[in-house]
Amino acid sequence: MSGIKRIGVLTSGGDAPGMNAALRAVVRKGIYHGLVVYGINRGYEGLIHGEIQEMSLGSVADIVLRGGTILKTARSAEMRTVEGQLKATEQLHKSQIDALVVIGGDGSFRGAQTLAAQGLQIVGIPGTIDNDIAGTDLTIGFDTATNTVVDAVSKIRDTASSHERTFIVEVMGRDCGNIALQAGIACGAESILVPEIPYDLDEISDKLKRGHQRGKNHSIILVAEGAGSAFQIGEELRSRSGFETRITILGHLQRGGNPSALDAMIAAGMGGKAIEIILAHETSKMTAYVNQVIISTSLDAAYGKGRPFNRELYDLANELSI
Repeated sequence: MSGIKRIGVLTSGGDAPGMNAALRAVVRKGIYHGLVVYGINRGYEGLIHGEIQEMSLGSVADIVLRGGTILKTARSAEMRTVEGQLKATEQLHKSQIDALVVIGGDGSFRGAQTLAAQGLQIVGIPGTIDNDIAGTDLTIGFDTATNTVVDAVSKIRDTASSHERTFIVEVMGRDCGNIALQAGIACGAESILVPEIPYDLDEISDKLKRGHQRGKNHSIILVAEGAGSAFQIGEELRSRSGFETRITILGHLQRGGNPSALDAMIAAGMGGKAIEIILAHETSKMTAYVNQVIISTSLDAAYGKGRPFNRELYDLANELSI
């Protein structure tokens, strides 16, 4: 291992189902290869304040299918400053940590890059329900969050049908409509509104009217939060179509719950791959799931041209909901 003895691992940003499975893989594979593994509580905020503890095999027992993150997570304004970054580096040196694994999303990776610039060995694991990290087909948590939305919409549709109403369901996705798009396709939503594609409420209203004319007595419209306020959209559609609307905001429900089998499997693979990257003395890398294989790629890949929105799938959704 040529000098690599101690590694740290933290979870940062929004929690995502599967983070614990990734953490478990990092800890257990690290220990298997003779490394001492330290868990850092509360992300970068905890790192800056020295909230570092040694992990054992028992530390990660029975967490593989537990949602959230046992290491906790927090936003850190201080980490965005040079002073905060220097404090974080100092804490890693103080604990003699040779490499750091960061499990998180876009903001977490930016923090990781600042540490890599100071000569630290860094590996990122993409964990975010938004699936908005370029360079990987899937991020940890996305599959679970999408299934959570589909399950919720299936229940809402029962009520929508019973009361002959149009339901506007707002899902997470401030800058990215992936959850709305894939959940909308899976549950047969009549319209899907995402921040990437402009929409026309008159066209959506006309679609509702056409459906009503052919005997359809209810509709489901999925709205990514970044596409607009569900309450305002619901009021506009009620005014334009004359149909009664109801609003459901799923909110943080989408982040919770046990990870799906796919998320747990991807997380375990990425955690194991992170250890392989460290033992190969590589840095500024991230794990990725590409063509059903866990690979290593440059951390810079997360900030390339951005993850392209699947316009073909979006157009298919419109074609199927005529």
